[in-house]
Amino acid sequence: MTAALFDGLDRQLPGLLDLYRDLHAHPELSHQEFRTAGIVAARLREQGWTVTEGVGGTGVVGVLESGPGPVVLLRADMDGLPVREATGLPYASTRTVTDAAGQEVPVMHACGHDVHVTCLLGATGLLAANRHAWKGTVVAVFQPAEEVSGAPAMIADGFAERFPRPDVCLAQHVAPAPAGLVGTRAGTFMAASDSLAVRLHGRGGHGSTPAATVDPVVMAAATVMRLQTVVSREVAADRSAVVTVGSLHAGTRENVIPDTADLTINIRSTTSTVREQVLGAVERIIRAEATASAAPKEPEITVINAFPVTVNDAEATASVQAAFRAALGPDRVLDLAQPLTGSEDFGAFGTTLGAPSVYWTFGGLDPAPFAGADLLADGVPQEIPHNHSPLFAPLPEPTVELGVQYLLLAATPWLTS
Repeated sequence: MTAALFDGLDRQLPGLLDLYRDLHAHPELSHQEFRTAGIVAARLREQGWTVTEGVGGTGVVGVLESGPGPVVLLRADMDGLPVREATGLPYASTRTVTDAAGQEVPVMHACGHDVHVTCLLGATGLLAANRHAWKGTVVAVFQPAEEVSGAPAMIADGFAERFPRPDVCLAQHVAPAPAGLVGTRAGTFMAASDSLAVRLHGRGGHGSTPAATVDPVVMAAATVMRLQTVVSREVAADRSAVVTVGSLHAGTRENVIPDTADLTINIRSTTSTVREQVLGAVERIIRAEATASAAPKEPEITVINAFPVTVNDAEATASVQAAFRAALGPDRVLDLAQPLTGSEDFGAFGTTLGAPSVYWTFGGLDPAPFAGADLLADGVPQEIPHNHSPLFAPLPEPTVELGVQYLLLAATPWLTS
């Protein structure tokens, strides 16, 4: 029965590839995915799904039943990033939009969410066309604002009461790896993420008389450099953490010392102990540098967002891995040794709804540059563009076709048992 799920994929594929290029050329920022959500809702209705729009803002949920059986939740994220595309592709994004802060920014699908939307719409199309091949209920979730409160927003919008409660939650993410490879692991799969906004207070004045000021630019620079010691000097070598200062803004002219400097900081950790340790160290350093600079006011530290580790249920992960290996062969299915330092809010669905979750990554790039590389031992070569790079460009073929297959294969232990 499993093979029957894929009937018609070859006929769908040209349209899916056109859809992918269209989505790539028209990315939208988090919580602004109006065009994408409209396309998703229209396609689901054409396929025969019961559709609910506006869930958690711009989220779309489709429900399709095929007799009694388990409920499987499949999720794709829809948002792009404020990145100026540099791929040179004929369907590259040239869009600029106004972000939530009122700033004009470029937009790009630099993380591959256009792939995810296309693959899930391909899977929903096959599920609708091949109802004879499966039993149960599928809840297709098209989520806004991945890692920027999108999943919690959908849950807060009554998700548990409005839609069938899943027996398993499944999701995937395209990665800078050779197309044809898929990887996952039981237990902790992705890191926790904590994002902070920091305002450092100084006392402004003329650039020619710094002694009459408290320079927040120097304060910020010292803070940034000292934060680099948190992981290298305070986190044990057998533990994992990342501290990144993603933005630093201060001043408007070269001869004016400003009153304030603003930083944003992102922290990744894979255990609760390390998370608390790093968060404490970051705050300690921020406040200590302000004291050392004789800041007239305490720093302002605001939590932008916070997500726990993404945990894959052991039993459900074993079922998904077995389905992958049976269909793809063991050489194409990687059992990842370590958690990834990236983060996700997908786990909020399973945690809130009381269902096991499984999350996996799959390659989307040309295999040729990876020749001779040991991905499990050495990771992705540095010269390969990663997610969030202006050069990140998954190959439409075979990535889209494979992504559709992975979603359906992962669901088969529940839908075709």
